[in-house]
Amino acid sequence: MYAENLPVKGDLPEDLDGQFVRNGPNPQFDNNPVHDLHYHWFDGDGMLHGVNIQNGSATYVNRYVRTNRWKEEKEAGKRLHIRLGDFLSPLGAAKVIGNAIKNFILRRDPLTGKGTANTAVEFHDGRLLALVESDHPHHVQLPKLATVGAYNYDGALNHPFTAHPKVDAKTGEMMFFGYQINKPPYLHYSVVSKEGKFLRTVPIELDVPVMMHDFAVTQNYSVFMDLPFTFRPERMFEGKSPFQFEENRGSRFGILPRHAKKQSEIKWFRSASCFVFHVANCYEEGNEVVLIACRSDSTGSLGLDKTGHNPDFDPYLYRWRFNMDTGKVKESKLGNFRCEFPRVNEELNGYKNRYAYVMRFRVMNVPLIDAVVKCDFGDGHDKVEFTTFEFGLGKSAGECVFVPRKEAESEDDGYLITFVYDEHTDSSELYVLDAKQLDDSEKAVVARIALPRRVPYGFHGKWITREQIDNQRLV
Repeated sequence: MYAENLPVKGDLPEDLDGQFVRNGPNPQFDNNPVHDLHYHWFDGDGMLHGVNIQNGSATYVNRYVRTNRWKEEKEAGKRLHIRLGDFLSPLGAAKVIGNAIKNFILRRDPLTGKGTANTAVEFHDGRLLALVESDHPHHVQLPKLATVGAYNYDGALNHPFTAHPKVDAKTGEMMFFGYQINKPPYLHYSVVSKEGKFLRTVPIELDVPVMMHDFAVTQNYSVFMDLPFTFRPERMFEGKSPFQFEENRGSRFGILPRHAKKQSEIKWFRSASCFVFHVANCYEEGNEVVLIACRSDSTGSLGLDKTGHNPDFDPYLYRWRFNMDTGKVKESKLGNFRCEFPRVNEELNGYKNRYAYVMRFRVMNVPLIDAVVKCDFGDGHDKVEFTTFEFGLGKSAGECVFVPRKEAESEDDGYLITFVYDEHTDSSELYVLDAKQLDDSEKAVVARIALPRRVPYGFHGKWITREQIDNQRLV
């Protein structure tokens, strides 16, 4: 779908010149959870929703990411490939086991080339990349969101690519990892230069495959989270999900020099069992590495029921301090409200930041977001101040992406952009908020762009500047 001259309430700032793109799972075929017991809401095909803003006006476009999986199923007119939901029931487990045997006989790797590209987007070396953690990136052209194809760095990328790579705005480097559940060493870490040159891959051995959705970087290190949400395929033979949270395993955080050449350079820190989906930021302070993320005591996130119910997933904002000299870990809870999807000013990814923006959940058994909360860490120690902007009764937002003003005078001088759905009108808008004035419900809203269709709930987005769009690589 493509629509121009969208209605705008308020005034779009002149310096807001670029495109907001958000990714999310949209099933190509109708999935009724009452009849389709194997469907999981992570399983949908990747669909990009984009709002292009220029000279105070806006256009909207949405398109599927044309992965091999999407094209094969489109041609067949039905689902063909294994989905995450297939792991979560006895009948589904039997289907997975049968397909695993078939793939083994045919020497096919079921995790490569059949991904959904449905989780996030990142822009690096002139390319917008649509991402899912089980596959390679897919290159997408702006502003019409046309899929160029899978991208593997001229064959140098030989492992899955995380949905959450980290770009260092100061060096231009991009760091990322890939985890695998079907063969050791289960984890690989890679670095790509500012110019898109694949520099190195370091294999990292884990004793059991785990779900590792995100990681962190600092100026000199990369931080990996070996958390006890494990994958053990033998559980399927007992009619259970292979994914389970093993509380007695505890958690490990591995800190590796950014340009390490071997895994022996990693330093592991142990802490209490927990699960982390998303990291806000990480930085170095003296002899400590400081990590800020949303932490839950456990998770059953891959075992959600048909309504999305997950009583074990209860995330709060936390800070960890890893002492690189003593090996000690200090863990602190920073707020008493449930939150997720943390973001910061991306110019400070890997460097000490004062502000973060997290999304507050209004209902935990269905993860609906009713507010964005600005977190002011001050000097980075004990006291944290919170400023909350609520979207209003019956309105649910997505992740807020921070966009700095062109002549920004402070870290928080910029805008927060997100899609907001109004259940009363069954319609969606793009909100542009003033990040410095969230405490004033009227001044906080800079503009609201009415969209021509409802935008389904999704995952992660990105702001791409006009300069980046104009100078993007087309192949």
